[in-house]
Amino acid sequence: MGFEGQARRCRCGTQLARDNQGARCHQCQKAARDLHVRPPAVPPEFWQNPDLRNALDSRHMGHVIRAFRLHPFHGDPLSQTVVARWSHRTQAQLSRIENGQPLNDFSQLMQWAHILGIPADLLWFKVPDAESQPAATRAAGQPEAATPGSPEQPVVPSHLDELLVPGMAKSNGFSTLLESTSFAGGPSGSAAATEWDAMNLLNRRSFLTQALSTALWPALAPQELAHLEAALTNASTNFVDSTVEFFRRQLSACIADDGTEGPRKPLRSVLNLLSLIDRSAREVRPAVRRELLSVGARGAEFAGWLFRDVHDPHRARFWYDRATEWAQEACDLPMQGYILLKRSQMAYDERDAVRVLTLAQAAQEGPWQLPANVRAEVTQQEARGLAMTGEAMRLVEQKLDDARRLATAAVNTSPRDQLGTYFNDGTLTLRTASCYVEAGKPQQAAVLYTEVLATTLLSRRDRGYFLARLASSLAYSGEPDEAAARGLEAVSLAVATNSQRTKRELGRTLTTLQPWISQPGPRQLREAVVN
Repeated sequence: MGFEGQARRCRCGTQLARDNQGARCHQCQKAARDLHVRPPAVPPEFWQNPDLRNALDSRHMGHVIRAFRLHPFHGDPLSQTVVARWSHRTQAQLSRIENGQPLNDFSQLMQWAHILGIPADLLWFKVPDAESQPAATRAAGQPEAATPGSPEQPVVPSHLDELLVPGMAKSNGFSTLLESTSFAGGPSGSAAATEWDAMNLLNRRSFLTQALSTALWPALAPQELAHLEAALTNASTNFVDSTVEFFRRQLSACIADDGTEGPRKPLRSVLNLLSLIDRSAREVRPAVRRELLSVGARGAEFAGWLFRDVHDPHRARFWYDRATEWAQEACDLPMQGYILLKRSQMAYDERDAVRVLTLAQAAQEGPWQLPANVRAEVTQQEARGLAMTGEAMRLVEQKLDDARRLATAAVNTSPRDQLGTYFNDGTLTLRTASCYVEAGKPQQAAVLYTEVLATTLLSRRDRGYFLARLASSLAYSGEPDEAAARGLEAVSLAVATNSQRTKRELGRTLTTLQPWISQPGPRQLREAVVN
């Protein structure tokens, strides 16, 4: 039996479906669309190309960009117009960068190094968050660079006093308490710890009274404040289950502030709380320590989320690592699975499709019993990963149906640890919309986003973020005026809640709107985002 004609194949070798009238398979079509938003993922050997290495050796970022564009890995060379969009520039601006004098502005060098994903050991300038040297190039006997979160280089914001305790001078004692924890920066951490240990009981009590009453919890009743002072002053004796429960309630209050106040206020409070948990956990009895670290793991996971919201992935990863460590020591298995879910969601922030999928699957298959609502969220996240990796839509929708069934079953449950209580029908609808975006169905996504945004289910911060997602979907659907209108609504909320995550999404919207940027609506949105 013969065949009519020869099977058509994409240039990648994949056989084309019968209903595909184009010349590319689904994965290659998606990759081509993605090129208008971000650079492709490249293998390590990509950077060994002679032309690219010569460009790097020239210390001219423009030459590096050109070599990246013309690399044989891409098949067809990437145009200046496409690459310029990755940094929200025009083709003419990129042409000047490639053909003009070498860039000397550090922020621009950093921006392009980040966009192209240039390995740190190939750069001619120092990247602050990268290890200064790869292990392979260190001289024998030379110590490794301190890693973030280690005692030599802990991860805290450089503006620690302003971020944690605004308006309080360093001399008031509370900064000393914070600097004595493992979250402090530089050599002062160990010195301050020695100073703390050398304090007599009266001085400790006096300084804790001032710190707690003026900075952390000014609304505490005198009796509650006295109990907390006693517990922190002599944790080995006075730190009991009721103190742990107090810390749990304070963490719940921090979480309640998220979404309405923006990340700054809850971040300040939760870092204060984690500092006290870290110090107290060293002195309390073992049984109390496990309970305290369970609270600490939840707080560290929440801190990771807040740093994601202010677009600080480096510190977000540090706090997710700390949350995992504390959850393991506390034997808190559900929290370990929950953190894998959060890491998968962070991979989605970075549009790392494979890690979105594999981390969600790891959360699904681990040796823990997750609450039903968290299992629903994990299943939905797996659907998102399947959509991002180009799997068939029927598999994506099958997972979404599974998530809906789990979410329905979770309605009457009340998990003790309150993990994932925010995940409801509205959340599932919004996440389903994101799956449709990744599957190349932005019109369906826009309908779902609009449906939830018409309700009062969302906090101010989340409303701003999902307005930005709606704007992106409308832009992908070829509706620039409507996209710009929704984007402008999102801008005001992003500013009010200081959500860098929302601002980032608006940047993606602008990239998609580039073909219509001369029209009044898109132009107004660009001005609002830039300003």
